[in-house]
Amino acid sequence: MAYELDPNQTTGLKEECGVFGMYDLDGGNVAKSIYYGLFSLQHRGQESCGIAVSDTNGPKGKVIMHKGMGLVNEVFDEESFEPMKGNIGVGHVRYSTAGASTRENAQPLVINYVKGALGLAHNGNLINANELRDELSYSGAIFQTTIDSEVIAYVIARERLNTSSVEEAVGRACRRLKGAYSLVVMSPRKLIGVRDPFGFKPLVLGKRDNSYIFASESCALDTIGATFIRDVEPGEIVTITRDGEIHSDKSMCLPKEQEGRCIFEYIYFARQDSYIDGISVYESRVKAGRFLAKDDPVDADLVVGVPESGNAAAYGYSLESGIPYGVAFVKNTYVGRTFIKPKQSSRESAVRVKLNPLVSNIKGKRIIMIDDSIVRGTTSDQIVSMLKKAGAKEVHVKISSPPFLWPCYFGTDIPDRNQLIAYNRSVEEIRQIIGADSLSYLRTNRLRELVDGKAICHGCFTGMYPLEPPTDDIRGEYER
Repeated sequence: MAYELDPNQTTGLKEECGVFGMYDLDGGNVAKSIYYGLFSLQHRGQESCGIAVSDTNGPKGKVIMHKGMGLVNEVFDEESFEPMKGNIGVGHVRYSTAGASTRENAQPLVINYVKGALGLAHNGNLINANELRDELSYSGAIFQTTIDSEVIAYVIARERLNTSSVEEAVGRACRRLKGAYSLVVMSPRKLIGVRDPFGFKPLVLGKRDNSYIFASESCALDTIGATFIRDVEPGEIVTITRDGEIHSDKSMCLPKEQEGRCIFEYIYFARQDSYIDGISVYESRVKAGRFLAKDDPVDADLVVGVPESGNAAAYGYSLESGIPYGVAFVKNTYVGRTFIKPKQSSRESAVRVKLNPLVSNIKGKRIIMIDDSIVRGTTSDQIVSMLKKAGAKEVHVKISSPPFLWPCYFGTDIPDRNQLIAYNRSVEEIRQIIGADSLSYLRTNRLRELVDGKAICHGCFTGMYPLEPPTDDIRGEYER
């Protein structure tokens, strides 16, 4: 089967989103701390970001929000924080997996209703969003965005009209949601963190002085000098009240063996200094490298990683194999995961702008190159070509995940199957396409070993999901 590589097509997986919430019980302003928390979660989304704050001692319903398109340090400046006075708040960094990339779809979302105001930040993707959206629309709801997060906010607000507390309303609303969601919800007097029953997306609870924090990853707690308390468990609703009490509702929790945390958090998405459900992300990646060396060894002179997510697995391969670990690429530290891509007519390569081979370390050597995944194959093709042009005698590619064969419906932007290089192709065919001397992937039966046997979702590799996927592909915009 012919396979054309477009060198300027976006190839990597897009991240999900990052959420952050903070409640200072002493009344201090939280906006700046949320900003730094979001800064440490920037890897989870670079399209848009925002912060919403409120004063729990002030009038109900007064929420000050600032959001926009771009990176955290592009959307916010000192002037932005002048009006943002409040001791409770939520923040969000976004990459769109459902809904267009527009300012209207940036989060947090804030809705005003008879009980005050509700601020919400959401990481994940619902598979019954269209169904809920239609139900709400026919009962009079008017939507301002095309994202499923607004559906969640409306459902919570409606449930609140018939419940005695906001946490009860959140619980009732979540029982109507199907799919992946980690939520941070700000009410006039409470901060609530929720994780879906399968635990697809991570969410942690921390504390600094007399402030409580929810964040997508533990690295965000480290950034603001907060202490990690624990993970929010799959299916748990945690409420922080104004008197500092922590209330936990675990009525949605499933048996542990039915959970389905996203394995790609450990392989790629999360920052490697984070811990998710008690598991070090860095150690998981080192394990993946060790498994590659055990299961598919090859003789070579140097093991290298594709920065940054391939480095830990490369180190693990080196530890297991005894082959020296080294550096083959110099990364342009001023280029993030999002930048202006060169046009097809331009000589510049998006990959070469980010990476440049270290010729003195490569020339004349047999190289084992570790990367986290191959999606379309474009990046791998270019990197293998770079190494060979730099003088590598051989390039053996090892991938610290299995081949992508199926779509994800729960918040990871995996392309349609016909765009996945592994779909309907053998490993040998993929090897020929990317120009490597050998190619091997992490074996699927190794995935649970990366997380000490915890239940995971590996649907993008196997087609077997923790819950029944939708019959229609609902990953695009919600339009009629």
